[in-house]
Amino acid sequence: MAHIRVQFIHGLEGSPQGTKARLFAQHFVACTPRMDTRNFPACVELQERTLTEFVPDVLIGSSFGGAVAVALLHRKAWSGPTLLLAPAVFHYNVPRFLPKGVPVWIVHGLHDTVVPIDDSRALAQTGTPALVRLIEVDDDHALSATVAKSELVGIVRELASHYGKRSTS
Repeated sequence: MAHIRVQFIHGLEGSPQGTKARLFAQHFVACTPRMDTRNFPACVELQERTLTEFVPDVLIGSSFGGAVAVALLHRKAWSGPTLLLAPAVFHYNVPRFLPKGVPVWIVHGLHDTVVPIDDSRALAQTGTPALVRLIEVDDDHALSATVAKSELVGIVRELASHYGKRSTS
């Protein structure tokens, strides 16, 4: 997959100009819609519309954006490769489990003081075991070191190559 398309759903303090968004834009064909994170349902709607217009190879959600991504999975708006970065699923009114049949990889820092890593460990126990992977890294909530070392780039490439392109429903 030479030109991997990623749709990035930023977190509460993120933006289309944030560190992760810029990293993905440097290495992939990336789309990071700006969201008003004060309105969760509106964020889900915006991301769902973007999925149908942009048609990514991989959907990535960070913290708040991870909860939005899980909401999209449960709406069946997306069923393709999904990367969740310290997902704040247990902080929002979304199902606290992954749907069956969806490849979901979760990256979570061992030193996260915002979203407990145990939340990601519990989430990783759901879904289809052969498709769900938890990657624990020596990092903080923002995954600062993982981003700085561009390790997320390799993870996205690996996820995309394992599961190829899936489309929206």
